[in-house]
Amino acid sequence: MVNVDLMARHLPALKRVSFRAVLAATGMAVITGFAGAPASASPATATAPEAKAVAAAAAAPATKTESAAAVDAEPVAKPATKAPAAAKKAEQAAKAPSRQQLMPAPVAEYQETFKPTAEQKRNAEVIIETGQKMGLPPRAWVIAVATAAQESTLNNLGHLGDMNDHDSLGLFQQRPSAGWGTPAEITDPVYSSKAFYNGLKNVEGYDTMALTDAAQTVQVSAFPNHYAKWEKLAADLVLAKYGQGPYAA
Repeated sequence: MVNVDLMARHLPALKRVSFRAVLAATGMAVITGFAGAPASASPATATAPEAKAVAAAAAAPATKTESAAAVDAEPVAKPATKAPAAAKKAEQAAKAPSRQQLMPAPVAEYQETFKPTAEQKRNAEVIIETGQKMGLPPRAWVIAVATAAQESTLNNLGHLGDMNDHDSLGLFQQRPSAGWGTPAEITDPVYSSKAFYNGLKNVEGYDTMALTDAAQTVQVSAFPNHYAKWEKLAADLVLAKYGQGPYAA
């Protein structure tokens, strides 16, 4: 049987113990029988499923925004490619003068040629480019290149000593004593080309007459017929600047 008297004596003590236990569990301090301010509570610990969810979210990589994904999806523009060699040749051919423009008069039957060196080709190019800048027609370029081929084989000659023809110099063997310019000027390919073209412009009908007649009128050579034999060579060197003919690069 339960001893009622014994329980009655100890019941107040049991109540006090239970009350203190409740206060301790709720974080309240017991001071002389009153509840003070809440003590700093320890952070609540997450349950096992919640902790796993938080850890998984932290570990997952950040996803791209829609705008960033759209940028990535756009195709990358390819760099412009160079025009094919065939297209370049076609463009050059379209600008090239015709054989009729280069050689409008009958060509002498006897023709000579040689394989020009890089320097000789460059000298021919200077002659041609000078004529182009002066606004002269393709026929003038052919006459000038053929003349230089006869006079110097397209070499910019200085004074050759005993082999020199008087004081003749440069691509066109022009003479300072005849008023063509100073030795420094005459041995400048651009200057000497301009000097020849200025003389050629004064020859009426030069662009339709036989090449040797036009060249001789300017040069006044002791061998007037020798210019004619370089006409085809000169025409081929003009066409080489347009990627055509046997001397094209």
